[in-house]
Order: sequence, then structure tokens, then C-alpha cells
Amino acid sequence: MTKKIAISIPDDVAERLEREPNVSAFITRAVRRQMAGETTRETLRSVGFRLTDEGLTEAGRKLDDAQAKITPELRAKAIALLSEASRGRLASRD
Repeated sequence: MTKKIAISIPDDVAERLEREPNVSAFITRAVRRQMAGETTRETLRSVGFRLTDEGLTEAGRKLDDAQAKITPELRAKAIALLSEASRGRLASRD
């Protein structure tokens, strides 16, 4: 079931949405990602994790920094290792 709603958005967001062939699908995906994040945070808090906005921001920065260090060569090596592991051929490596 779907529901049609009207919203007001800033100009920069409207300009971005104008490039989308299916604005409804784009917005639905974005909102569902937000909802999944909220559910994850609620679940973590319910089992004792103390999450703060500052901590989440710092974790996001650290993740961005780590991802920026992944070179094409490192990515290729990781893919090869995962392929070996999935075939059960990963031996102990030193």
C-alpha cells in the first residue's frame, strides 16, 4: 500500500531530487536506511551499549579514514583472500 504526501524541502535537496528518475523510490530507500539505523541504535542501547552522537560521529570518521586507506592493490588482495577462504583453501599465513 502507498500513500501520497506533500513535503517542503530546501532548494538544494529539490535540485538533487530533480536528477532522479524515480523520486519516490529514492526517498523511500533513504528513509528506510534512516529507519534501519535508528532500529540498530535502539537495539544496541537496549542491550547495554551507551551510544552518543559524538561517539557515532567519531566512529563514522574513523570508518571513513580506514576506507580511504584501502588502495586498489589492497582491495584486490582482500578479494583474492576471500575467494580462497570461500573455497576452503585458506591456509595459515605468516
